[in-house]
Amino acid sequence: MHIIIAALFVVIVIVLLIPTIARGDAKVSCVFKESCILPCSFQGDIEEDPYIHWMHLSEGHPLVYLHYDNKEQLTTQDQQFRNRTSLFKDQLSRGNASLQLAGVQVQDEGRYSCYISTDNREKESFIDLEMHTPVKVSIQHVGNRITCSSEGIYPEPELTWSTRPPSKVSFKNTTTVEQTKQQLYNINGSLIASLDESDRVYSCTVSTQRNRRRASLRQLQQINGSDLEATISCSSSNTSLMSLIWRFNHSQIIVSRSGPSDNYTVSERWKQHVKGVSESGNLILKYLSSDQDGIYSCEISDADETVITETCMRISEGNSAKVGVTIGVVSVLALFLILCCKKKRDKLEDK
Repeated sequence: MHIIIAALFVVIVIVLLIPTIARGDAKVSCVFKESCILPCSFQGDIEEDPYIHWMHLSEGHPLVYLHYDNKEQLTTQDQQFRNRTSLFKDQLSRGNASLQLAGVQVQDEGRYSCYISTDNREKESFIDLEMHTPVKVSIQHVGNRITCSSEGIYPEPELTWSTRPPSKVSFKNTTTVEQTKQQLYNINGSLIASLDESDRVYSCTVSTQRNRRRASLRQLQQINGSDLEATISCSSSNTSLMSLIWRFNHSQIIVSRSGPSDNYTVSERWKQHVKGVSESGNLILKYLSSDQDGIYSCEISDADETVITETCMRISEGNSAKVGVTIGVVSVLALFLILCCKKKRDKLEDK
């Protein structure tokens, strides 16, 4: 008897829960400033003109979209959604009442209701809209201070530091977070650490509930380059799936490459100095002088991480001068031989 009662209780609970499960809100993740589709459908063909009512279930329940009499009825639409909403009208007859929302903003987050009514049927659905932004991270150093920053992020991000290989040094880092007028977040962090060890990589990771990205910095030892030709290494294990940017003194772009293509673009200012870029991303330069002394940074990015390798190069001048002197001496000797041969030929002709 007790078993039967317990079984009936379980059945009753399941029956009560089924409508709740069926009414579970759909969740939609939208990207800031991009278009997003909020799904809503009505089972079966709709032969007659449907009444479609979209509402944002925030304070005041503002009207998002209204459609009846075979046309939009937007005179009472909330200003927040003005000129940003549309239906797939060619699919209404098949029961598709999904709403396309353009230029998604932070204030668009929240719960939405979609109500559809015809002469003999009606349905209400609920959709939760979550907004996020891609995460981009910038890392650089001046002296012994490394800074990491990311701007225009949502939801609120977190910044963490790590090293490869792990370091026993305790980092004194400071992190600040501020919110913009658009309700996005800017985050900045810095730490003081020694960059004397060329085999250590310092990384910062900026993460939110939905996205994360890491930026890493490695400094190689100073190298001496020839004014005739110099090769600067780029620390990478796989460049076939990555974008590549070489910079001079953190600002001037030397060459850039997007995606797996072997083609790269050389900036006008560096065309006379760039000889090529190897498959591994190494930069080959030519015809250099002390004007090209400085820091060369190789930035390689894939879907998850940006890795920056910095090298300080000093140009050893003199090789081109030696070549010039050598060419001059050879030219003088050649001219002298030509003149000697001419005089000898003239003497023979006089005889």
